Amino acid sequence: MTYLFLVGLAHALAYSRESQRRALKASKLETRLVQAQLESLQRQLHPHFLFNTLNTIAGLIRTNVNAADAMLDQLGDLLRMALQTSAQQEVPLKQELEILRKYLDIEQTRLGPRLTVRLQIDPQTLDASVPNLLLQPLVENAVRHGIAPHSRPGSIAIESAREGDRLVLHVWDSGFGVAPDGLAALNNGVGLANTRTRLEHLYPGAFAFTFANLANGFRVTVALPYRAEAGQLEPCQVEVA
Repeated sequence: MTYLFLVGLAHALAYSRESQRRALKASKLETRLVQAQLESLQRQLHPHFLFNTLNTIAGLIRTNVNAADAMLDQLGDLLRMALQTSAQQEVPLKQELEILRKYLDIEQTRLGPRLTVRLQIDPQTLDASVPNLLLQPLVENAVRHGIAPHSRPGSIAIESAREGDRLVLHVWDSGFGVAPDGLAALNNGVGLANTRTRLEHLYPGAFAFTFANLANGFRVTVALPYRAEAGQLEPCQVEVA
């Protein structure tokens, strides 16, 4: 009986070790698959934005050569910054904002006084981790739909706040909003569908990505788990006009 018990125990231990080995292997394969999917999604952002910017520059060349030259310089600065972080899935919010400022410089050159930008950034959120190039497609969408189609001046606001264990980001524009049946279609754009998919991979079941028509415009809200880098936060309460 003792012999049979020991044999059975040995088989049970061997089976348990094999099951653990297979589970670990499956977990590693799943992690690699998610990482590959994230890298693919991130790579899609660069050509999408680059195409739109070059298209804008091509239009400016015919109407304002000096503005086109300035935009090329700004694009070069933006691409250098984007390439420096291209291997990172997450970056501190302050770094994301630096890249966003370069993009907004390009749009400011294109739209001039028609575009006013306001940043309201809670200082304690500056070191919070966010997906790399999270804000650029959201702001690009706000410019394209909320500002560019109208001859009147318009505004965009980028806001951040910490709410408990969550980082909450808002991108607001002063456009006329979206028809109720158009909110679902909005997710079909490359930038926003890409953004949602990245959020699902990075924070499964732990994020919010919502759209709302406001009395004075349209707002996109992203809420993420709050994760901060070590180090001192730098004060930042900036308004840019």
